[in-house]
Amino acid sequence: MRSPSAAPSRDDRAGRPRLKVARRSARPRPNSSAATTSVRIIGGAWRGRRLPVTMAEGLRPTPDRVRETLFNWLAPRIEGARCLDLFAGTGALGLEALSRGAAHVQFVERDRQAIASLRAALDTLDAAARATLVQGDALALTLATPAPDVVFIDPPFAAELHGPALDRVLAALPGHAQIYLEYPAQQTDALHALFADRLDIRRAKRAGDVGYCLAQPRPASEDDRASLIS
Repeated sequence: MRSPSAAPSRDDRAGRPRLKVARRSARPRPNSSAATTSVRIIGGAWRGRRLPVTMAEGLRPTPDRVRETLFNWLAPRIEGARCLDLFAGTGALGLEALSRGAAHVQFVERDRQAIASLRAALDTLDAAARATLVQGDALALTLATPAPDVVFIDPPFAAELHGPALDRVLAALPGHAQIYLEYPAQQTDALHALFADRLDIRRAKRAGDVGYCLAQPRPASEDDRASLIS
């Protein structure tokens, strides 16, 4: 007599109906309601890495060639910098900054799926300790201390939030801070006029339909200082 633990004989198996076992997928299926794409890191420690990201409605990753130009501009300053990525979206700017040696990046984005995608990307890169994720309204943000050295401002173009975003952050920024702004190229003149009393634009370029610039807070004029003292 065969013990209960013994394997069944070939004759026993032949007489039994075969059971179909459903195979488990190695990974859960992505949420069908959210489109996905990938962001490629242009330079730094993670150069060439592609990271899957969620494309929520209205998100528009900064083009590769624009990022390359921006980080060439920032090359002397990005190592060890503290950065703020407002309207982070896919996180392309903040992730690039981390790859190039930024000490810390605070990502601010109101879309829940985009934040979840960013969290997964940071985990993949083993960089969660160098980042803070804030799900919420960028215009309601209270800046943490110490203040950031570099701020990325790339809001949804149709929302016209460049002025309000500057109003939110400028008072808390040190004079050496670098401020990157991205906007519709056809609005370059109007937006530069809007920035003129608050920023010194150091560099500016255009790539197709996208205009962008790197600026610093404008020092207070003699009239401004007088009004603050009086």
